[in-house]
Amino acid sequence: MTHKELLNHIVIAGGSGFLGVSLAHHMVSLGAKVTILSRNPPKPDGPWDFVAWDARTLNGWSSVLNGSDAIINLVGRTVDCIKTPDHRDEILRSRVEATRVLGRAMRAIASPPPVWVQMSTAHIYGDPPTVICSEESPLGHGLAPDIGRAWEKQFAASILPRQRGTVLRTSFVVGRDRGAGGGALSRLRFLTRFGLGGKVGTGKQGMSWIHERDMNRIFERAVLDSSMQGTYVASSPNPVSQIDFMRQLRKTLRMPFGLPAPESIVRFGAHWFLRTDPELALYGRYVMPQRLTEAGFEFEYPHLSDALSELLHSRLIADERQSSSVS
Repeated sequence: MTHKELLNHIVIAGGSGFLGVSLAHHMVSLGAKVTILSRNPPKPDGPWDFVAWDARTLNGWSSVLNGSDAIINLVGRTVDCIKTPDHRDEILRSRVEATRVLGRAMRAIASPPPVWVQMSTAHIYGDPPTVICSEESPLGHGLAPDIGRAWEKQFAASILPRQRGTVLRTSFVVGRDRGAGGGALSRLRFLTRFGLGGKVGTGKQGMSWIHERDMNRIFERAVLDSSMQGTYVASSPNPVSQIDFMRQLRKTLRMPFGLPAPESIVRFGAHWFLRTDPELALYGRYVMPQRLTEAGFEFEYPHLSDALSELLHSRLIADERQSSSVS
């Protein structure tokens, strides 16, 4: 069977956001028919089909899985929010319930996809300050690791006996805005342009990251490579500290300075101005893609400087031209 045949029809559950739209474009570029399952259609129009679902109950959407080549599950409420009890519950339930109902749907159709690629999170390792984590590292404790455990446990319970399953513990994906948002990099770019791209807290917390191009290529490989099974860390082989990440971002954006933000200021500003969880900035982890590296996967953007330059250089030039025309 050729790669084209294996990529005949890919279903992306939860594919209307930043990462899903990026992945959909990538899969279409490889010749695949792509169907996005989501509550709402992606904001940008694109060369894909859209099928509405609530990610919790079985109904007519399940037929789209019949005869498809792979299901890629990205569903999960954003963690970029204040962690109220309701938000915590929804972050967990959105992941577990969507995974459960996908399993139920595939048991109810005649020809389920032979491959299931499941999103997970590198947050599952918690926030060890200096330890470099790989697939074999112990899992952490707290809200994010508990959600990661529940997510992966539900996947293990939902996957069909004859399906090949791959779990991708994904780090911070840096990418461009295609109309569905630009992920966390957009917010960091905004803060940096206003002089706020400095050290956060101690600045020593890990920022494991991956370029969207490499993330999409890992998804592609997970679909095509029959030997790729089990759990993988999906992250650049060169994680950096928060202070080094922001230093490189400032350099790329040609910003000469970035004001430091003590922990107390971060907690206040994140809650009252950015309306997000301050721990997303104050804590982090260093993760390494050991299994991918051992399997021979070659990253196109292994270094942060190259990744940020590719993503932001053209935008920077456009901004400078616009500024010059206004002045």
